[in-house]
Amino acid sequence: MRPTHWVKNVFVLAPVVFAQRLTDREAIVLAALAFACFCLASSAVYGFNDIRDREEDRQHPVKRHRPIPSGALSVGVAAIGTFLLATLALAGALAIGKGFAMVLAGYMLLNLLYTTLLKHIVILDVMSISLGFVLRVMGGAIAIGVAVSAWLLLCTIFLALFLAFSKRRHELMLLDHHASDQRPVLTSYSPAFLDQMINVVTASTVVAFALYSIAPETVEKFETRFLIYTTPFVLYGIFRYLFLIYQRPGRLNPTEGVVRDIPSMINLLLWTGSVVFVIYYL
Repeated sequence: MRPTHWVKNVFVLAPVVFAQRLTDREAIVLAALAFACFCLASSAVYGFNDIRDREEDRQHPVKRHRPIPSGALSVGVAAIGTFLLATLALAGALAIGKGFAMVLAGYMLLNLLYTTLLKHIVILDVMSISLGFVLRVMGGAIAIGVAVSAWLLLCTIFLALFLAFSKRRHELMLLDHHASDQRPVLTSYSPAFLDQMINVVTASTVVAFALYSIAPETVEKFETRFLIYTTPFVLYGIFRYLFLIYQRPGRLNPTEGVVRDIPSMINLLLWTGSVVFVIYYL
């Protein structure tokens, strides 16, 4: 079920913060339910992925220890659990609203396509991962009934691409000459190429957030020019992520590594707190 990866679903909560709905109890409840639905859906997707890729995962130095490839969990039980998780996710989504249910269904369909096809196509594999994050933001906005900011989507796209390209680099370096056996698309990547892509989206992410924070419509909406002063937290978060990938590479997935990295978590809390303070109290 990958509970450590549920942190990716915090993107669902972004609209409730930037739409200034944190003081709206109904919006908070709907956002929390939407977050829970995406957690169930993402776990269902991981279940399907592990069932389908169990043979390849047995050759992976880390993935071979997962319940399905290791044999600790039978394929039959895993399939039933995956079906139940998907059903609960869609049922919860329908309870929130038809629009949100369509977005969640689209997210699940995208991930099914990714597992069966898109992850084998260079660049499209990374872009499909990015689209998954965009759907999270759109789902969170639809759940609470607010419009999706173009700036928020732009920042999400660049940040998601940054995370996805970084993940590909981690996989490539971890698997080394066995990369093609585990994930054939990795033969189309190289450390130099991925470093170039990471450089592009790193700069794009920071610039997009900085421009958003000082954009006239942002200043008018929040009635403050101080959002720009939260940018150092964005910079530190990205630099720390790069530090972990390049200077302290490990066997853990980058997402799991960041969740366990205390400086990264403290920085995330400080950035969240500063954004809330600027938007709601300045």
